[in-house]
Amino acid sequence: MIKRMLIANRGEIAVRIIKAARDMGIEPLVVYSEADQDALHVKLASRAIKIGPPVVNESYLYYQNILSAAQAFQADAIHPGYGFFAENPAFVEACNAMNIIFIGPPAEVIQEMGNKSNARRLMMKANVPVIPGSEHDCESLEKAREVIEQIGYPVIIKASSGGGGKGMRLVYNDSELESRFSYARQEAENAFFDSSVYVEKFIEDPKHIEVQILADQRGNCIHLFERDCSVQRKHQKLIEESPCVILNAKEREKLTTTALDAIRSLGYYSAGTVEFLYDQKSRQFYFIEMNTRIQVEHPVSEEITGVDLIKEQIRIANGEPLSHQQSDIVRRGHALECRINAEDSENNFTPNPGTIKNYIEPQGKDIRVDSGVYSGYSIPPYYDSLIAKVITRGNTREETIQKMEEALEGFVIEGVRTTIPFHRKMMQNRIFRSGKYTTSLLN
Repeated sequence: MIKRMLIANRGEIAVRIIKAARDMGIEPLVVYSEADQDALHVKLASRAIKIGPPVVNESYLYYQNILSAAQAFQADAIHPGYGFFAENPAFVEACNAMNIIFIGPPAEVIQEMGNKSNARRLMMKANVPVIPGSEHDCESLEKAREVIEQIGYPVIIKASSGGGGKGMRLVYNDSELESRFSYARQEAENAFFDSSVYVEKFIEDPKHIEVQILADQRGNCIHLFERDCSVQRKHQKLIEESPCVILNAKEREKLTTTALDAIRSLGYYSAGTVEFLYDQKSRQFYFIEMNTRIQVEHPVSEEITGVDLIKEQIRIANGEPLSHQQSDIVRRGHALECRINAEDSENNFTPNPGTIKNYIEPQGKDIRVDSGVYSGYSIPPYYDSLIAKVITRGNTREETIQKMEEALEGFVIEGVRTTIPFHRKMMQNRIFRSGKYTTSLLN
């Protein structure tokens, strides 16, 4: 078994991985930047080493220092969490060259799925439904026009190496095409050092539904049902829940089976998420991308199934078979997650770093908080604004929402503005309560 594991991340996900490692008898080791010397993950780890200044390119994204730290600790494995090096095939290959186990899928699969247009082609070969659009990158405006002549407006231009809504532009007519095609390419170049884009038909008012999967290195794979991630702002998820209440049993079976077909076609192993857009009018779903890592919203799936996804990731990386068969996975009620960000939701969600003067987590049955902060902690301005996640579970969706309202009311964070007020309003939102909300709810 892996004995020492370096966690190449920070914040709440680093804390989450530390707890899982300790439960498994693995020594958790961490890295930190100068801005994170007082961070919770540093305080909780067995050992910690500073890897650079606050800026990520010189610390958390400076892989030479992370690998040097792994060597200094004599770490058997590296867990990347999400973000940073979680989906970087070159980093995986560097770990392999140093005989360090990477807690995640093989480099070649990360490479294949990291390019969105390439992922579309692979899914088409596997007979997984994709949104009508270009089969290859659109290298010129003329190529984009050729595709649009076939599928019609509206369309969305997407960065091939993209994610998080960057390098995306919605186009409703030909007069908008040239400028938005140019904007998308430039933004893609700035964000991903790759200006490649492709074109898809724009599905209006879809739901964003994803399937959590686990696969081992022996060819076994299972799903842990779906998550509805449609509450988004500027393509960033804010609330996630499982199950998706508008799906019937037949649709759920088709969706999860399709997700498993997709990962089998790739020879995938580790935890992963296959993401779809669901058109409520046609009741059709379409593949959009695969995330080859643990997701921020993974606790939702853990709560409804009782499966610890981080522990499963580690076991899989260690060459062990899955701990569960598909028949073992039984859904237990409903689960809901609210992301608590250090942002002023009353002022266009402006980031609000600063010192937390008072921090009290809500308590109660079926209330879970995954957090990376504490009273007196100063939130640095250099990183993602996520500071905690509140997860509730109930026998029904209504009960789960009620528990979330209680949890949010009892969650005390003073000194910085957070998105708690936003989430309290959302729990009362008529459209959200109906379950029929789409990605356009906040956009």
